[in-house]
Amino acid sequence: MVRRAVVTGASSGIGRATVVALRERGWDVVGVARRADRLEALAAETGAEAFAADLTSQADVDALAAFTSQAPVHALVHIAGGALGTDRIENGDPDGWLRMYEMNTLSAQRLVKALLPQLRATAKAESTHADTLFLTSTAAQVAYPGGAGYNAAKAGESMLVSALRQELVGEPLRVIEIAPGMVHTEEFSLTRLGGDQSAADAVYEGVDRPLAADDVADVVAYSLGLPGHVNLDLVTLRPVAQAAQHLVHRGPLTIAD
Repeated sequence: MVRRAVVTGASSGIGRATVVALRERGWDVVGVARRADRLEALAAETGAEAFAADLTSQADVDALAAFTSQAPVHALVHIAGGALGTDRIENGDPDGWLRMYEMNTLSAQRLVKALLPQLRATAKAESTHADTLFLTSTAAQVAYPGGAGYNAAKAGESMLVSALRQELVGEPLRVIEIAPGMVHTEEFSLTRLGGDQSAADAVYEGVDRPLAADDVADVVAYSLGLPGHVNLDLVTLRPVAQAAQHLVHRGPLTIAD
């Protein structure tokens, strides 16, 4: 039986790579993002369905739920989110911080509220399991200077995930959290740093193979492909060059003498 996933953040980066990975593994996929033109190109390339939506808009989320209800939904894969700025707490922009909370935490709540009834209906009708998967970040686990707004938003999403897993205990519904460290995508740091390409490039400068979007997408697809009774509560993944949130080796990886 073909399973169907709703993947958010599908227009670029990890979200786009996840759509590709799931389609390669035989899933039907609804790719969701704000940029309709990019979604249309992705649909033409992969055969995925496309639905343009701003996940901070309740009306858009309601419209998405109406669209996905036309066929069974087996997985909600929430990749969308992001960081804005590197403000210190003392001079942080409350509007930017609120935007990050809406992008990361509230969007997750809106999607669960909208799509959980469909996941339950599918699991019941087909006597199977259904999945919710959330991409958080190692920023949810360890604070760092200049990261407090993003730390708080991703920690909020992570706590939502943990609470949801407990609220759904006893149902055949998996709740999976994937928390990447340094991932080199074309937009994450560029957006965070206000479009400053040189500053964005400096984040990854000299790092021997930071994670790529495809690396994370492979982990997402693997976790969804496990037998239905196996739940990966939390997967933290980093490049070998990043031993901790604050400890990144720049230069080739070599064996010590």
